[in-house]
Amino acid sequence: MKDTFIPSQNSITKIWYLIDAENKTLGRLASKISKILIGKEKSTYTPYISTGDSIIIINAEKINLSANKDKQKIYRNHSGHPGGMHRTTFINMKKKCPEKIIFNAVKGMLPKSRFGRMIFNNLKVYKKNSHPHKAQKPKLLIL
Repeated sequence: MKDTFIPSQNSITKIWYLIDAENKTLGRLASKISKILIGKEKSTYTPYISTGDSIIIINAEKINLSANKDKQKIYRNHSGHPGGMHRTTFINMKKKCPEKIIFNAVKGMLPKSRFGRMIFNNLKVYKKNSHPHKAQKPKLLIL
């Protein structure tokens, strides 16, 4: 009889990846990022153990959407009070806070649990070309 391999915390090696989001499509990029964060790309994938890697995304302000979605996509935020719905278009969000665009897309593709929130902390997004994680020696990942 064969036993199922369950990786221990000591056997899991985390790798830091650097992804350039310039001229990439948001949905395609977010789906690949979520798979890497969860760890589904690895052979040691276990649904309840964090086997995924950490990701740094640069040039978030240069991300694209397919077709006409840049004029149609609306981000909604509610304060919790009556009439507290705030709507922002993709174009305004891209000018104001482009990191939130990628955060929202990736967070929607992660598990909706404590485990998903823990995995989400491994994602770092930056507006410009520079990042403060040079000490981690991230590998450039071309998608």
